[in-house]
Amino acid sequence: MSTTSPAKQINLTDIIAPSFYELHHDITAGFHTFYKLAGGRGSTKSTFVGTEIPLGIMRDAAAGRFTNALAYRRYKDNLRSSVFEQLLWGIDKLGVSHLWQDTLSPMRLTYKPTGQQILFRGADSATKSKSIKVSRGYIKYLWFEELDEFEGPEKIRSIQQSVLRGGDKFTVFYSFNPPRSQKSWVNDPTVFTMPGMVEHHSTYLTVPQEWLGQEFITEAEHLKAIKPESYEHEYLGVATGTGGEVFTNLKIRPITDEEINTAPRHRYGIDWGFAIDPFCFVACGYDRKRRRLLIYDEVYQVGLSNRAAAEKVKQHGGQGKDIVCDSAEPKSIAEVRDYGLRVRGAKKGPDSVEYGIHWLQGLDEIVIDDKRCPNAAKEFIGYELDRDARGDFKAGYPDHDNHAIDAVRYACEDDMKRGGVKIGGW
Repeated sequence: MSTTSPAKQINLTDIIAPSFYELHHDITAGFHTFYKLAGGRGSTKSTFVGTEIPLGIMRDAAAGRFTNALAYRRYKDNLRSSVFEQLLWGIDKLGVSHLWQDTLSPMRLTYKPTGQQILFRGADSATKSKSIKVSRGYIKYLWFEELDEFEGPEKIRSIQQSVLRGGDKFTVFYSFNPPRSQKSWVNDPTVFTMPGMVEHHSTYLTVPQEWLGQEFITEAEHLKAIKPESYEHEYLGVATGTGGEVFTNLKIRPITDEEINTAPRHRYGIDWGFAIDPFCFVACGYDRKRRRLLIYDEVYQVGLSNRAAAEKVKQHGGQGKDIVCDSAEPKSIAEVRDYGLRVRGAKKGPDSVEYGIHWLQGLDEIVIDDKRCPNAAKEFIGYELDRDARGDFKAGYPDHDNHAIDAVRYACEDDMKRGGVKIGGW
């Protein structure tokens, strides 16, 4: 990998860390549009983007394509000290500073041979993105730096809908250090995703040490020794959690039809709902030997009558299956039974909620297919202990945002045995 300047040939391997080589080739070939770059301190992910954007603009110019770029931070006050300086660094390292003009008012970088521009904006108001214009060509490159600082995926989509117009090929970068909590929207794959998005994770361990300096390495190793969890979060970019996560045994991934068909036991559960709370039906596969639970299908909807809910369950394979329901609504149980479902109420006891959650926590794996079951995945990932006014965790498990969790507990009640005797009065 190399580029050239009038003075010398520049080797991209002197600018881009080895962990980004494959990604660079993917971007150059135009294989994907969306690139989600997560990583810890010193991973050089922002350095990589700050090099790829000016390099891409110049490469497009050489091919006769007039493209531009736009870099975002959550607040405009942070632009100059972050993305602006990072792009200037990339331009300098590429050996082409003489070909670029930088201005601060308005903040922009201009490629002198063609007039192509890199613009900078704060996302203080997503509506301002609609007024962004370029004199020629279109905005091909879009960079959201410190993605986790933005309000949420709705803001990102709004900006993209306003900016990504007028061209046939786009490249969008999202760079960030993962927040501690898996519940954060940037960490949750059920909340933030884009079609065909490439997800890349990097750390300082794949960066040449001479790039970082001995002081950086010493500080990292010191933190590793005294506070390993903080080290994992800050330097390895791991979402280590807030300490309040209830389920730490989750695997969010696709579940194949073969896995479903070969599951030793199939379990089905229902948690009732109508106006505010959703009706929730789940289908699970349980492997007792492997201590693994697959959650592979769901019905999750507000406003369903019992008749409509029964039809939905039949469409999702519930016809003729033994389904365990919340026993708090005997009338609903009787009604859906009349509609052709084989249902019975869960045998609740005084500690059934705690025991059911403990049982789920004790499994080696809870695998959830977030495409088939987006709501179940969201609930299990986001289920955390509540805090009191002082910020301390409350005793007991929260009784909110847990409809799929309850349905799974009901579904698996026959598997929750200790020495052959059911617990909690079950």
